Amino acid sequence: MTRSSGTLARRILLDLASRPRDAAEALRGQLDPAVLNAHPAGHPNSLAWLLWHTGREIDVQLAHLSGQPEVWNAQGFGERLGLGEAGRAVGYGHSEGEARAIVVEDGDALVDYVLATADALHDYLGTLADADLDEAIGEYDGAPITRAVRLVSIIDDAAQHLGQAAYVLGTTDRG
Repeated sequence: MTRSSGTLARRILLDLASRPRDAAEALRGQLDPAVLNAHPAGHPNSLAWLLWHTGREIDVQLAHLSGQPEVWNAQGFGERLGLGEAGRAVGYGHSEGEARAIVVEDGDALVDYVLATADALHDYLGTLADADLDEAIGEYDGAPITRAVRLVSIIDDAAQHLGQAAYVLGTTDRG
């Protein structure tokens, strides 16, 4: 963990937010189109879908929290990945057909998108004060959701999907 000013909670969140970035970077150079777009055991979510969804879930939720534009648009990933309308979704509740529509030929571009969203998340975390973390930003089942809880949820979802992607990649025969 890098030394930074701030409370322990903010330092922990900054460290936690670096983990998905590291996991995504570890995939670079291993994502050829056949591996990216395969559907292991016939599952509708490919490796490409897992990486795209990781970036989208960080990006969309972070834009909502920060009031900043989505990395998807601001850094041209919509055009770069060539997913059209399908790429603007997030992936929650995707039908099998919608999930299978996420087909990407450039694995490094997907990694770059996840890295860009992880960097934006890290930058945003660096702007927050303790009071920002405690702020109620929504409600779920009648209970308030704080900014800190939402941030942990975003990071946890990214870590889970990147873990799934690493597992899928590890089970493929690339030789």
